[in-house]
Formats: sequence, structure tokens, C-alpha cells
Amino acid sequence: MRRFFYFRAVVKRKRMFGTQKKENKQFLGVDMENKTRAGNNRTLTLTDNEVKLLRQNLLTIENIFQNTDITNKTINGDILAILPFIPNEFADLIIIDPPYNLSKNFNGVKFNSRSNELYDEYLATWFPEVCKKLKPNGSLYLCGDWKCTSSLQRALERELTIINRITWQREKGRGAKSNWKNAMEDIWFAVKNPNDYFFDVEAVKMKRKVIAPYKIDGKPKDWEEEENGNFRITYPSNFWDDISVPFWSMPENTDHPTQKSEKLYAKLILASSKQGDVVFDPFLGSGTASVVAKKLGRNYCGIELNEEYCLWAEKRLALAEVDKTIQGYSDGVFWERNTLALQHRAVNKKAVNKNKTPANREATSTELPLFNINFEK
Repeated sequence: MRRFFYFRAVVKRKRMFGTQKKENKQFLGVDMENKTRAGNNRTLTLTDNEVKLLRQNLLTIENIFQNTDITNKTINGDILAILPFIPNEFADLIIIDPPYNLSKNFNGVKFNSRSNELYDEYLATWFPEVCKKLKPNGSLYLCGDWKCTSSLQRALERELTIINRITWQREKGRGAKSNWKNAMEDIWFAVKNPNDYFFDVEAVKMKRKVIAPYKIDGKPKDWEEEENGNFRITYPSNFWDDISVPFWSMPENTDHPTQKSEKLYAKLILASSKQGDVVFDPFLGSGTASVVAKKLGRNYCGIELNEEYCLWAEKRLALAEVDKTIQGYSDGVFWERNTLALQHRAVNKKAVNKNKTPANREATSTELPLFNINFEK
């Protein structure tokens, strides 16, 4: 049965898109096309010993069965082959960051840009099946850019009810000489039942610095005077300008070419799931959805085709055992960009007031404490 699902998935991909070319490249980022890293580069890496240990955690088409417990697991395999082993109505929240309609190299596996019609067909091969994995009162977020967003909307409207579209600002990326720089991405928010879904707006409030403080009778109106400045706690909108794309100095950074930040996914998970709920990501990449779900007390499951990405995810999950911080989210609120020093001061002051040891988030290491973590969990 496992071989049937795998064969069917491979044939379907080849028939629609041709054989995906995988470039020769030294495994596990050791060579990375002769890339060298600066001494203070915190991008995640793997040792040979970590590879052997972490690989044991993975589920694959060879060791997954209909009764396999997939909760809190990373599944290494083709989405079309693995989906039949995921129970229907399994997830409270699904987050999907699929290949956009762009030509992109994912660790040697190339996804090629195509016509809108062919991209619609590509989505139809897996999206309806993914939606079956969502609980009746569940929510789904689907990521995209300007080029593929119309296809995503069409796919969503066939299966679910769209509630909103979030647009977030990417401050990272190259400029364009004959076009506007692409600095925005979309996240579609949809549900199975528009009359019954979970949304906790109180969990995703923003803390913004007040530029022009307004007072009534000498007292702040809707803002607070703090030691580090004047701040206002605000409700979130569907435009997010506080997201930083992971880069080399961030401990969460990997060499994945389209990695989403933990802060971005934390907003989705806090708003649309409860403690103990299941978060499912069928295009897991380097593991951000699973890692953030774990840090925030949710269960998780993810599917990823590339083994190296799966191992990065597993290492990040292991590190999350001892470090549950999410850059840009502290003290129960989301902060604006470039406020890390303010966040540290606020958290340290709160810790001191509670007679706790001050936090030192800058000391976070990407070295895995192999002998202190049970990889069989």
C-alpha cells in the first residue's frame, strides 16, 4: 500500500510537470557551494552526529502506517504519498507555505514558474486533500505573493470560506531596475465553518511606540508612560509591518531560501489555535510551523520532501526544549521591528521585580545539547 501511494504520487508529478532536476550538491550544507560563514553567523548547521540521531526521529513512506501516531512528528516524504496516512479532520489549524509560482531552487530540487492555468492544476493535486485534514471548526492560512495570490484565492473558494487576507511587508530582497521592488506577501485566512471557528484577538496585540502622545486632563489617553518610552497596546490589522525575514544573526535562521519567521507564524498560531491544539503544515520546510507550535504549547505535524530540511526542523525542535523565546514576541505582546533592546529591558525588569534571573536572549546558542535531549520523544 505504501509503495502504491508513493508510485501514484511520483507518476502524477512527472505527468504534470516533468521530472524535477536535482543538482549535485554536497549533503547537509557542509560545502554549500564553497560557502564560508563569518564567526558571528548564527545560521543553523548540523554535525554528523546530530544527523545520525535526528534522522531516527523522522517518519517516512517506509515506516508510516494508517495507525501510526503522527502527533508531534516530522514526516519526510512527498505530500501526495503521505497525505493518505494523515487522518481526516486531524488538525485544528493548518498553515501552508507552498512553492509560489516562481522558479526556485529548493536544495537542489527546482520548482519552475508556469502559466496560471498550470499553477491552478498544481494546487488542485493536493489542496483539496489537505482541506480534508482540517477539523469542522478549524482554520487555514495559505501563503503567497502577488503573482500566485489569485490562484490561491480560487483554490480556497472551492473548498473553504475566506475570512480575510493578510498582507505583510518584507524588508528583505533585491531592488528592481524596471519594476517596483516586490516587498509584500499575502496570507489568506479561511475556515470550514464561518459561524464556528476560534479566533483570539487578545493574544495577538501589538505594542507600538507613541510618536505624538495625546493627553486628556494631563493623563495619557490610550497609552502608557514607561521607563523606556511611551507605548500603546493596539489591536492587529490585516497589514503587518513588524516582520523581519530571518537572516544570519538570528538563531532561527537556516539556509532555506523562503523561510518564514517564527514571529510571523506565532501570530497565526496564537490567534487561531488553543493550547494543546494540533497545527499541521504540509510544506514544512525548515520547520517553523512545528517549532512555533511547540514553543507555544500546541501539538504539531509537518510533511517535507527534503530530508535535510526535515533534519533542520528536528534540530530546531530539540533546541525549543530549552529555548522557547520568539524574537519580536515577549511579555504577551508583539513588538515593532528594531526594538530588541527595549524588549530585553522590559523582560529583565519584570524578571527582577519577580526575583528571577534576568533573561539573556542574545546568548541563545544553535549548538544542540545532544546528551540532554531525548530524541525518541
